Amino acid sequence: MRHNNFPLIPEQPGAPQLVTSLPGPKAKALTERDQKVTSPSYTRDYPLVMESGIGSVVVDPDGNKFLDMAAGIAVTASGHSHPYVVEAIIEQTQRFIHMSGTDFFYRSQIELAERLAELAPMSGKNRVFFTNSGAEALEAAFKLSRHHTGRQHVLAFWGAFHGRTYGAMSLTGSKAIQRKKFGPMVPGVQHVTYPNTFRPAGGVSPDKVVDFTFDEIERLFLRKVDPSVLAAIFVEPIQGEGGYIVPPADFFPRLRELCDKHGILMVCDEVQAGFGRTGKMWACQHYGVEPDIITSAKGIASGMPLGAMIAKESVMDWPYGAHASTFGGNPVACAASLATIDLLEAGLIDNATKVGDHLQGKLRDLQKTFPAIGDVRGKGLMVVAEFVKTDGSNAPDPDLRNKIVMACFDKGLLVLGCGESGIRFSPALTVSEAQIDTAVKLMGEAIAEVSA
Repeated sequence: MRHNNFPLIPEQPGAPQLVTSLPGPKAKALTERDQKVTSPSYTRDYPLVMESGIGSVVVDPDGNKFLDMAAGIAVTASGHSHPYVVEAIIEQTQRFIHMSGTDFFYRSQIELAERLAELAPMSGKNRVFFTNSGAEALEAAFKLSRHHTGRQHVLAFWGAFHGRTYGAMSLTGSKAIQRKKFGPMVPGVQHVTYPNTFRPAGGVSPDKVVDFTFDEIERLFLRKVDPSVLAAIFVEPIQGEGGYIVPPADFFPRLRELCDKHGILMVCDEVQAGFGRTGKMWACQHYGVEPDIITSAKGIASGMPLGAMIAKESVMDWPYGAHASTFGGNPVACAASLATIDLLEAGLIDNATKVGDHLQGKLRDLQKTFPAIGDVRGKGLMVVAEFVKTDGSNAPDPDLRNKIVMACFDKGLLVLGCGESGIRFSPALTVSEAQIDTAVKLMGEAIAEVSA
């Protein structure tokens, strides 16, 4: 670390502490102003207005303190406004704020590229292309995979979320509303089933879900897309918006074997699961495989807009001028990312493992009391509690999930849904076991109230 005079986990006030009904008058006034001028496409689940924050505590303009288990949708990896990251941002802005890395050179981008190339889960030499977001990183990977292989087709999975720009949206197979009236999509994208042992597709048993997926791929190769024209397979090591789906352990080794057999690139979308969230730097490292390309964003800079596409040097062979970005790898965002990596290496990845195990244990204890929690799954601090109907059908219960999310907000707990009926826990990697205990206790109270 540049300096060691900052605590790894900053001191935080107790939360939640509610001093008004929700939303308070100041928050309500701001949401009313917002609704007159912003896009109706934004997905606000409840009227939380943020005024300030530290770690896993959010304060609204009325002085209400909330316990945050969402971290800006898994973005503020080091927590809100970690002093070490803030100092890095200030130091960089005092020197200069912007110089396009596409056309010029600067230290923070060079140093970050060196560290990411070294940290990437691919052996040998790697190269880095910087973007502003996860969707842009996926677009870059899409373009590079076609360019490198000379092939047009790519494969993705149902339930995947890769972003909302056209290439990323075409790869996405999450919700119909994300595609409705936006067609046609980018051609050449195919989808097959992602292996889900909790709710397996096709009526197969949970121990056969990986076979089911590879049977689908073989049918695709036989009837529609010969593997010789498939450039890449885009895959999330743990599906994010799809429901925090953790695949069986043999899925990724078999996928790597398939790619090697046919000369297909494996592209791991680490936008949500990467950067320490699952207790390893990259989630694909849980499966012992090396991808050819990874994409990163969200937690990469603890809240600053940054994304990266990292590829083996042998794969990133596009020429001068083939792809670029004016703001990608902005010097301030790069400085924040370097500070975030320092914190991860100083102990936040270990904290994600330890506190994540504690979180899963607490949620499984809660599951014993509430049979509506049909499943608890995840790795590190990427964990979901999935809600199901208690009539014996085990069917997803999104209405119950949505009511619980709102009831949690009313108690000062910030959580978000994912998948058909899950509530995700993606807190800052600085979260404590005590904060987890409070969060699970409050969710239990919310479930009891909603169920009653």
